[in-house]
Amino acid sequence: MCGSDRVIKIALGFWMVLVTAAAFLYLPPAEGFRSPESARIIVFHVPCAVAASAAFAGAAFFAALYLARRKFLDDIRSAAAVEIGLVFAILAMATGMIFAEQQWGAWWSGDPREVSMVMLILVYSAYLALRASVDEVSRRAAVSAVYVLLALPAMIYLVFILPRITFSLHPSDTISRGALSREYAFVLASSVIGFLGIGWWFFSIRMVLSESLSRINEEMEGEQE
Repeated sequence: MCGSDRVIKIALGFWMVLVTAAAFLYLPPAEGFRSPESARIIVFHVPCAVAASAAFAGAAFFAALYLARRKFLDDIRSAAAVEIGLVFAILAMATGMIFAEQQWGAWWSGDPREVSMVMLILVYSAYLALRASVDEVSRRAAVSAVYVLLALPAMIYLVFILPRITFSLHPSDTISRGALSREYAFVLASSVIGFLGIGWWFFSIRMVLSESLSRINEEMEGEQE
């Protein structure tokens, strides 16, 4: 690990400590919520959802790059983005259900944003299952890339368009009604930055792991020859 990477990761850790402390110690109970104290969870829920969506965009970007130039590194990057996105999507779903139970009295209400997050989890999971079912490397990379790009329009509609053209109980509507104070908006924005940084950190770790596994496989193949 180079010195600059170490400094960035230490700074990211310190940033998230400040965000967490602000969420529980600085932010007041949120007015306009059924459970004002539980509103603090949106400081973690919303950034997880943003990171999950950003990861899918990253996966689609690298998938398009792979199809354009056929470099397996792009396929590995796309797959890494999907794996990280799935983690954030599950966290977003879990924290969202906790918020929903406190705010609306039910773990699940069929809200468009709840449905869109479930669909994102299913799309991510199906991608991983698809990759596992194809053994030949180049074919697996091509099929995976095409899958991501075909799923992209549906995800854009479900995540960004549908909740805005249908009635939604979810946080964006609560925020748009002015229920969040400036303090909440500032801490929430800071948390989004932090979670995106964590996502990038996970991505870099995943790429280092992939490179290590690739070297090990090459060494094993060399010994067998």
